[in-house]
Amino acid sequence: MSAAGTHRPVSVLFVCLGNICRSPMAEGVFRRMTKADTRVGVIDSAGTGAYHEGCAPDPRTMTVLANNGETGYHHTARKVRSSDFRDFDYILAMDGENLHDLTRSQRRIVKNSGADAAPAELMLFGDFGGRKGEEVIDPYYGARDGFMIAYEQMTRFTWGFIEEVLSGIDITQEA
Repeated sequence: MSAAGTHRPVSVLFVCLGNICRSPMAEGVFRRMTKADTRVGVIDSAGTGAYHEGCAPDPRTMTVLANNGETGYHHTARKVRSSDFRDFDYILAMDGENLHDLTRSQRRIVKNSGADAAPAELMLFGDFGGRKGEEVIDPYYGARDGFMIAYEQMTRFTWGFIEEVLSGIDITQEA
């Protein structure tokens, strides 16, 4: 689904493996950077696995967000749901493995439902950063600098999304 010509706010779901490091950071950055943008609707994040379902984001994620001005962000980890493929315009994966898992799930949903397609557009979030195929390395097992690198990527990718997708949307037009 292309956002160009869309007359309603765009919804975005960010996805990583466990939904406690990269995807909630992406959600937090995206929320802050698009806070007053009426072209953006629902923003959420989820994981391809249920390893941390019900948990808060990693404290290092929250510290990096807070240190960069995002102090009001709250999130509870969840796993990607079948309905996400219908409810979101864009589902943005943090790495190729996440994208592969999402693509496989979307195909299964389409096959089982008999629908022609699940409307969500699946992409790497890094495709909006200026280097197609750029991935966000999972910082979970590393030091704090990995979270800082991820934050810098999220900021760059969000600017890219704003320029590539949101710039073509005018929600004041009538359908």
